[in-house]
Amino acid sequence: MHSVFGSDSMKNTEKYMPKRIILVRHGESEGNENEEVLEYVPNYKIKLSNKGIQQAQNVGSKIKKVISENGESENWKVLFYVSPSERTKQTLERIIGEKFPEDKVIGLKEECRLREQHFGNFQDLEKRKKIKRTRNRYGKFFYRVPDGESSADVYDRVSSKFLAFHFLIKNLTYAQFAHITSIFSRPGFLETLWREMETNRLNNKNPSEELNLIIVSHGLTILLFLMKWFNWTVEQFHGLSNPSNCEYRVLQLGCNGEYSLAMHHKLEELRAWGLSEEMIHDQIFRAYGTKKNLKSTIFLPKSDVFFDDKENSDEFLEENGSKTKRKLAYINQKA
Repeated sequence: MHSVFGSDSMKNTEKYMPKRIILVRHGESEGNENEEVLEYVPNYKIKLSNKGIQQAQNVGSKIKKVISENGESENWKVLFYVSPSERTKQTLERIIGEKFPEDKVIGLKEECRLREQHFGNFQDLEKRKKIKRTRNRYGKFFYRVPDGESSADVYDRVSSKFLAFHFLIKNLTYAQFAHITSIFSRPGFLETLWREMETNRLNNKNPSEELNLIIVSHGLTILLFLMKWFNWTVEQFHGLSNPSNCEYRVLQLGCNGEYSLAMHHKLEELRAWGLSEEMIHDQIFRAYGTKKNLKSTIFLPKSDVFFDDKENSDEFLEENGSKTKRKLAYINQKA
């Protein structure tokens, strides 16, 4: 994802950019508690368990501490996005609770593209177990669930334009194909979100107040959101662990206008989530930009190794831009 401050056209709107984008997985559901529920309750109707309700209430307090900087700041607003599943909506209700006054909430949007990976309709447990075993052998990203979606399908609807009719295009005339394309071709959620951020459609009318986006969704959807945002590879995706119930990831604006996980989270957390050293170094650079900035922070000594390379030196980066930017420029040139 390019820097929000990377072009002159953004200078008038950068002040409206959210300070944080917080991705939250729903609380424990009845399906997490007992998978037999999946055999007779539609996936999107599955509710939170009692434990999940408590988790959602607790995480609401934690998130408020993050955005209010442990209660020291009142200069903030929140905008919520939520998957249409019952368990995510219940989680959001508990997160808001008594913790977020009405004057602090500038909007709440139900977003269908944030839904869970589709595993088919009512799910036979033995078939589900077999599917998961096969998926692990085949590869989690590309394996498509029979009558459902692959992780790649979810990635497409989370990120960029995609056609949600793989199984409809056989034996169609050109006119029929064109008609279906016009119906099913839609921009992905992240594409829409970025456009709304750049054009100030997030209702952040007062730039002096810090805007925070809180997105309540599902574990895999959150991983794929991060994969697209940070341009992670399929191999890197396969090394990631799924967020636990009501676990959250905070993307926060860094010193050079890039969003980074390293602004809020400790490096030990990033490693525990499955980020490689290369991915962590990228997060550090997105957060702090140069070795000069990095010296004022407390990080492991290994971080210095990243900047020993000539192409990561302050002088080289100031002249040529970050590796991420150069990579994006190369990709755009080839496109």
